[in-house]
Amino acid sequence: MEEKRLIDIIRKKVKLKTTHKRYKHIEGVVTSAIWLANRYGADVYLAEIAALLHDYAKNYTENELMDLANEFNLKLDPILINAYQLLHGKIAARMAQQEFGITNQDVLSAIEFHTTGRPDMSKLEQIIYLADFIEPGRDYANVDKLRKLSEDNLEKAVFTALNNTMIYVLKTNKLLHPNTLDCRNKMLINNPSLADISQ
Repeated sequence: MEEKRLIDIIRKKVKLKTTHKRYKHIEGVVTSAIWLANRYGADVYLAEIAALLHDYAKNYTENELMDLANEFNLKLDPILINAYQLLHGKIAARMAQQEFGITNQDVLSAIEFHTTGRPDMSKLEQIIYLADFIEPGRDYANVDKLRKLSEDNLEKAVFTALNNTMIYVLKTNKLLHPNTLDCRNKMLINNPSLADISQ
């Protein structure tokens, strides 16, 4: 299928399936993902597809997500079962395959792991993970600092976003998925200079 046509089909379906607020966020992630892809030499088309579909299952209820997880035969760890909000990425990746015929594994992984990250993320996965944090509609403490860092160094920005996530999860007594911790630790092992970033 021609690239522009597939993007148009996905965009229309995403708009129908999400709330106005969610769609605005998704478009913000698309904008940031395209910008990051251009800046860091990733495939812009794949970044746009992954960004459009990253929250495709976000508006489902807990019961709906669990039903879909069963339908897709997903193996769920205890964190995903108890923090069901993290599950929408996994579900969205399967829906991307089923509804739009997406087979590119990098795109599917970027969608699946945008909530938790994972060790050894590809450039595209890092871009979608980060774009979700820095899109223009985001307004939280230090978001401008993270946006500035994203202009200079993708890896440092992703590492900072992972740290910010863990700090937030610990402060709010929520469950921390091991993928997030493993991703952060693997990045630090591979690049010890990341320890020098001021938070």
